[in-house]
Amino acid sequence: VQFVFLEEGGMEHRHWPKLDRAFALLALVCSATANTTGQAAAYPERPLRYVLPSAAGGGPDVAARVVMSELSKQTGQQVIVDNRPGASGLLGTELIARATPDGYTMGHGNINTMAINRSVMSKLPYDPDRDLQAVVLMYYSPNLLAVTLSLPVKSVQELIDHAKKNPDKLIFASTGNGSSVHVGMELFKLMTSTQMVHVPYKAATVAITDLTAGRVQLMADNIQSIGSHVKAGRLRGLAVTSGRRVPAFADLPTVAEAGVPGFDVSAWAGALVPAGVPKAVVAQLNAAINKALATSAVREKLPEMGLEVAGGTPEQFAAHIKSEAAKWADVVKRSGAKVD
Repeated sequence: VQFVFLEEGGMEHRHWPKLDRAFALLALVCSATANTTGQAAAYPERPLRYVLPSAAGGGPDVAARVVMSELSKQTGQQVIVDNRPGASGLLGTELIARATPDGYTMGHGNINTMAINRSVMSKLPYDPDRDLQAVVLMYYSPNLLAVTLSLPVKSVQELIDHAKKNPDKLIFASTGNGSSVHVGMELFKLMTSTQMVHVPYKAATVAITDLTAGRVQLMADNIQSIGSHVKAGRLRGLAVTSGRRVPAFADLPTVAEAGVPGFDVSAWAGALVPAGVPKAVVAQLNAAINKALATSAVREKLPEMGLEVAGGTPEQFAAHIKSEAAKWADVVKRSGAKVD
């Protein structure tokens, strides 16, 4: 930038006094800031992708689609749910971590992919802390502790007493080694000083089939999966694993209330983006998803599934991930749980 002044007589005089130089730099900065602000305000300008490391039709898929449908209304852009199941959530989560950090690809981070897997697996294809950025915690998903009808126990305390009288005789099912369903029961064993045998399954549907048939005796699975079987009378519900009762099963106590003080196990999920996404974009996504979570559609549908709507800041979600990672690292170490 060069300032041109006309002296008397119309003669041009070009010079760079310090004050002129300062005004020139200020003009450039203001112009750049205006352009940047305009670009940020335009986001998002095209459809967004939400990578879900779970199969279509399952509980996480249904819940995510409820929230993403409302997010589409908040952003004015379509949000496409991209199901990428496999390898305990590793495939989809790695896809989120490696995506272009422009804010147009985000994804689902949960208790397994962000907290438990790092302790039960020798190596992950992504670093949960370095490669991914928390946006917002969307919901909690308590488990429901249920037993087969042929087992002569009707409360958590009766279950504990029966297990202590019959060490290693009770078999509990899970949705796989290292899953929240597995390590949640390992925590239950540690806190009650009981000994039970773990049998992992590849799918909750198969595990529940064996549970109703009496081939295994108990399971603490996600409410979305096991709740309908309890309501139908095919299984006996003993308690929910969360710190407080669940409206969909208000008659069931928490495990803590039923005799294991301090017990609190809830699966959870929230939105993530690649680490390089600008903080301003993260803030916009956070605000939009929080508004989606506050809509009547989400507030009605998620609790019907047994989920507790969350929300909050990126910092709060990041702190939750850190806390949960430490909690389950301790449980895994003490119990010896691992992925074969």
